[in-house]
Amino acid sequence: MSSVTLKRPPRVEHSFRRVAILFAGGPAPAANAVISAAATSFLRNNVEAVGILHGYSRLVEYRPDRPLVQGEDFLLIDHKMLRRTRNSQGILIGTARTNPGSRVSNPADLKDQDAVAPLRTVYDALCSIGVDALVSIGGDDTLKTANKFKLFQDTLPAGSKKLPVIHLPKTIDNDYMGIDFTFGYFTAVETLASEIRNLLYDAEAARSYFLTETMGRSAGWLAYGAAIAGEASLVVSVEDVHGEYRQQEEYFDKKHQRPATREVMNVDAVVKRMVKTMLVREEQEGKHYGVIVMAEGLAEFLPMKYLDGIPRDEHDHINIAQVNLGKMFSKLVEAEYTRQTARKRKVVGVQLGYEVRCARPHAFDVMLGSQLGVGAYRALVEHRLNGVMVSVSGQLDLNYVPFEELVNPETLVTVVRYIEPASDFYKLARFLESEVQD
Repeated sequence: MSSVTLKRPPRVEHSFRRVAILFAGGPAPAANAVISAAATSFLRNNVEAVGILHGYSRLVEYRPDRPLVQGEDFLLIDHKMLRRTRNSQGILIGTARTNPGSRVSNPADLKDQDAVAPLRTVYDALCSIGVDALVSIGGDDTLKTANKFKLFQDTLPAGSKKLPVIHLPKTIDNDYMGIDFTFGYFTAVETLASEIRNLLYDAEAARSYFLTETMGRSAGWLAYGAAIAGEASLVVSVEDVHGEYRQQEEYFDKKHQRPATREVMNVDAVVKRMVKTMLVREEQEGKHYGVIVMAEGLAEFLPMKYLDGIPRDEHDHINIAQVNLGKMFSKLVEAEYTRQTARKRKVVGVQLGYEVRCARPHAFDVMLGSQLGVGAYRALVEHRLNGVMVSVSGQLDLNYVPFEELVNPETLVTVVRYIEPASDFYKLARFLESEVQD
């Protein structure tokens, strides 16, 4: 038996006086568990915790003649402020999507003073309030920014003050390399699953179907988890757009003014697969109802005729919310069902998503988030690390992944983690669905 029973780990000698904690990107359940645990760990080890308000949005506006203001741009976090916050909803320090690294797209840009100007402003802003290190909490875009901020500091002259950067991974989509599950994922899954189960009772009563669209732009973790836990009839995500469900499309690239080809979804094949599930449930199981789950990221694979008039952002991503996959596919599935059977079956499209981002966190997400928060302190103070992402595996065992293992060194872009079709997680959903013969 260890002699450290019922004793906190011993304090470690360090030179940190003040550490900034910043949250960026979309909300996620258990955000406050991460923030609170990180702040508490620093405070209990004689390090001031500064909460930067609303991501990078205030930092990029810093000017020497317009200093950061406590209470407006940042908070000095204290123990009183953190009372019973680890299980609370929302984000204690707010969030924003401001990206100070947007002008840096490759290592060469780090030598361009205009490109790195926003990063320099962030650096100057943090130095102006006496910060010695930065704890960044956010998704893949925030990880990219954290990496660029570190790389920018690597270019500073010898003897310049350096602020170590520690990143904590956040996304309810769970598509992060370097960690098995991200905080908030299971809460989001349970919230979606609860709604799917409610829809199942509704569908059974009316002998109808619901076609639900869940969040998850790049990968299907959220859609698959919700479908498994919610006992959905079928789940389809970007990982499924292969083989007969994928085709090539010729189109005119307006951005580059030239003909081009792209890989797109075979919409007819996907619709027929959904109808086949409906027919199998009727014929083999006597079920004339159900819920089909689609991941919102499938919209990126739609042929161009379905995307006419849909706006795109600066990264050329379509505005998925305006596509409304559920409504679109419900009409197609309804028509195909009638074509094959000469009968009518009501199919209703439903979008599910924003209601999961600030749901009350479940115990596992609070535990996971708390460990990540503590991991930020341990990475900085105990291990003297810089440029790492805190990760958790096994029974909440901490480990630290260098940025260079998560970000492409040439493009400075992170790699999406998809569900592997050969994985047991993927196969779990397939085993639980009605058996459909090809």
